[in-house]
Amino acid sequence: MSVNPQVDRAHKTTSTAMILTLGLVTALSGFLVVFVYQATKPVIAENKRLAIEQAVLQVIPGAESFTPMLLTEDALVPVAPGIEGTRVYAGYDGENSFIGLAAEGAAQGYADIIQLIYGYKPACECVTGIKVIKLAETPGLGDKIITDKNFVANFDALDVRLNSDATALANAVVLVKKGSKTNPWEVDAITGATISSNAVAKAINASAQQLLPQIQPYLEELEGAQP
Repeated sequence: MSVNPQVDRAHKTTSTAMILTLGLVTALSGFLVVFVYQATKPVIAENKRLAIEQAVLQVIPGAESFTPMLLTEDALVPVAPGIEGTRVYAGYDGENSFIGLAAEGAAQGYADIIQLIYGYKPACECVTGIKVIKLAETPGLGDKIITDKNFVANFDALDVRLNSDATALANAVVLVKKGSKTNPWEVDAITGATISSNAVAKAINASAQQLLPQIQPYLEELEGAQP
């Protein structure tokens, strides 16, 4: 069976054109994805910064202002370019007296990482509130960590005092079955949203276990500082 040379050339030309078109579309799509990411990255970062700033004053009752600071390996310093460390927020009341800290925490939830801000007051050695700043949990279930008042109340005075040598929490923050909380360092779970509520407890425990022993030597310095 013979093949018409003109038909064969037309077929090859069409195939080549399709391949080139697909390649062009793929390259263009990749470029657009990168472009959109780079274009929206500053906006996303700014929105996160604003969300954190609003949350800080909510999780430190009585705070009217705050100063972002970095806890490095050997110092607690104001945030500045080129300095790396754990970011904390020193909260001050209306008379510019230091009353507490806010810090970030994160843990894997059911659908994605749950990110939050929690407050800490040295006077009671307790967490004084939380604010979730990133959530992708199931509506009506996992998002109850925001809407369930009883769950949120777990963090009004959650015990995070340190052990005798100030190297770790005296008692780890743990999730317990709803209605079985008997100790001030326990968190009552949300029925039907155990994974999400456990993520909140884990996020606070992990952050506090690392941060609070490190921040203790600087508390007097913070008490004498102005915002």
